[in-house]
Amino acid sequence: MTVDIVYETHSVTTDNEAGRATGWLPGELSTYGRKLAREMGVRRGQDGLHAVFCSDLARAVETVELAFPMGRIPIHRDTRLRECDYGLFTGMPVGELERLRRHHVDRPYPNGQSYRQVVSQTRGFLRDLLGAWDGRRVLIIAHSANRWALDHLLGGQPLEDLVDAPFDWREGWTYRLPTGWAG
Repeated sequence: MTVDIVYETHSVTTDNEAGRATGWLPGELSTYGRKLAREMGVRRGQDGLHAVFCSDLARAVETVELAFPMGRIPIHRDTRLRECDYGLFTGMPVGELERLRRHHVDRPYPNGQSYRQVVSQTRGFLRDLLGAWDGRRVLIIAHSANRWALDHLLGGQPLEDLVDAPFDWREGWTYRLPTGWAG
């Protein structure tokens, strides 16, 4: 058996539109982002999902609440699905942060964390997911760093290459978490 994972990033925020790196700040969906979140709910509504897991940051929670209102599907918030903590660089222009990411694969941002730490948190989440949801299909709504962690852990891609690549938004990614995965 396996866990089939559908992955989506949180919807568009006011910080995304302004080109600011939100990190661990809550963030707020923009008008356009709220529209996209509702569309995600329609798109994923007939996807055979057993549960939704999301970051506990407000922008991810708001995305889930707009996509899946009124308890249509069980929703679980998890701090291990948070974006990378940019520490002192939180709020800086995304273009500037993009040039620094490679330097923080293993070295934490000042007063923040490294991308490798995000991978470690995601690994723990996946282990728990496999133990409780084997044989089911789930949706994860989180952030770019978590998608890189999934690509690294489940796809074998080098983390250094992932953080250097431009962000390529699309309507979801799919992953398989096989029984016996050791991470």
